[in-house]
Amino acid sequence: MKILVINGPNINLTGERETNFYGIKDYFEICDDIRRYAADNDIEIEIFQSNHEGEIIDKIHDTRKKIDGAVINPGAYTHYSYAIRDAINAVTPPYVEVHLSNIHARDEFRSKSVTAPACIGQICGLGEDGYILAIEAIVRKVEKHDDKA
Repeated sequence: MKILVINGPNINLTGERETNFYGIKDYFEICDDIRRYAADNDIEIEIFQSNHEGEIIDKIHDTRKKIDGAVINPGAYTHYSYAIRDAINAVTPPYVEVHLSNIHARDEFRSKSVTAPACIGQICGLGEDGYILAIEAIVRKVEKHDDKA
């Protein structure tokens, strides 16, 4: 099982910026937790972060036949990147959208996700645990699909 984790703009500053929303654990600690969980569960994991929309789209395209699923935290692109939504829609691996904060309890513009409809689900407001829950959901989805084959 190979899963990709994509983090969008400003996620690399987690632990430094707006800790009241995103928590105090820094980005590299969160990545280490994800890698440790993956290793403990025989999951190959790749973590990618970019502050550039085109790089995120390129990553989605480039890995479309190399992964079983992906977790994506599009950051602010959540609210307006139809290009990322279209890229997710164009590929077959299942994607789960994750947000550290509860986007539905924040500014009105943050409660609308244009990327979530391209995903099999969305997890928000559970901090870094959302990444692990999203990985578990992808594993279950892929295993269910494999059972039907």
